[in-house]
Amino acid sequence: MAKYYVRRGDGALIEMTSDEIISDLEAGTADAGDKGKIEPLSKDDLDRLLDIFTDRNRVVSVEPGNEVVVTHDIGTLRLMGDQGNSGVGIPLSRLQGIQVHERAFCADTMELGHIDYSFKPVKPVIAMEQQEMENALLSTIIPLFYGAMPNLGTYYAPDGPFGNPSDLLPAGKIKEAYAAQEEAVTHATRDMIYVCEKLAQVGCDGINFDTTGAAGDTDFKATLHAVEHLKKNTNLSVEVGMAGEFVLGMHGGLEYDGQRLAGLYCHNQVKLVEKAGADIFGPVVNTKPSKTMPWNLSRAVTFVKACVEASNIPIHVNMGMGVGGSPVFETPPIDSVSRASKAMVEIAKVDGL
Repeated sequence: MAKYYVRRGDGALIEMTSDEIISDLEAGTADAGDKGKIEPLSKDDLDRLLDIFTDRNRVVSVEPGNEVVVTHDIGTLRLMGDQGNSGVGIPLSRLQGIQVHERAFCADTMELGHIDYSFKPVKPVIAMEQQEMENALLSTIIPLFYGAMPNLGTYYAPDGPFGNPSDLLPAGKIKEAYAAQEEAVTHATRDMIYVCEKLAQVGCDGINFDTTGAAGDTDFKATLHAVEHLKKNTNLSVEVGMAGEFVLGMHGGLEYDGQRLAGLYCHNQVKLVEKAGADIFGPVVNTKPSKTMPWNLSRAVTFVKACVEASNIPIHVNMGMGVGGSPVFETPPIDSVSRASKAMVEIAKVDGL
């Protein structure tokens, strides 16, 4: 029986027969259906996925008319950063990097981001970021976001003013851990609003809350409150991209609009993001390195398809580097990325990548 080159979740190149691919596609969608309490992919969807994986071309693409918008996170740091952060180490300024993306790479959107890429360290240097943003806006045409992570971990000791839940909880200091997280939510919300309002003053087109929920339900709650305020008080467009496929219950008891945050998968996350007023949502589905890419991609498409169906706002799914069905690799191989992207567009029906 003919064999086809595919990848494992760690990026390793392997061979599989069509029967083996089908088996893993069925297992992947079944796993998503069970964990998310959602409908698995139909036979037609699975057959379409099989066609994508058995295409002999190294790189695949969408059919004409199915093109989608692409947004970026960490922006120009992909060019300036070192290879440990999937960068290529080209000595460019951030403004030059944005111009390269616009004029050479034909990017649909771009973003400016600080090298620390979190809101807390941006706050002390916001005047410089305002200047950089204004210069970039005056020399480009494409929509320009400002990207940063809520990153509530920076508010806990030793880097921040509040007790670290990772230390308090093992010590049995449950109430103290709860209090530290709740205080961090208040301060992080305030800081995100402050930074974003300053950027709005110089004409920033939008904000990308990247890696939301990295510190669990506290992180997600602070972001939702910040989004709510910004949409009521500024003209900023807002994109919320998640950190993981479900919200970690680091606190466990936090709610937004009466909905408990811990444990929510993307098709439920988007409902709260939409309620807060965000314009774009970026769901995440984690990749298991020990499983094959057919298993991972089938699972990811199942989650994201349910998210698209539940949403009234555009879905720009997070792809690559261990999410969205792509291998866990800093610079994922193009054969995998193109197949994952095609499946997300033509089966999950996402609005962007």
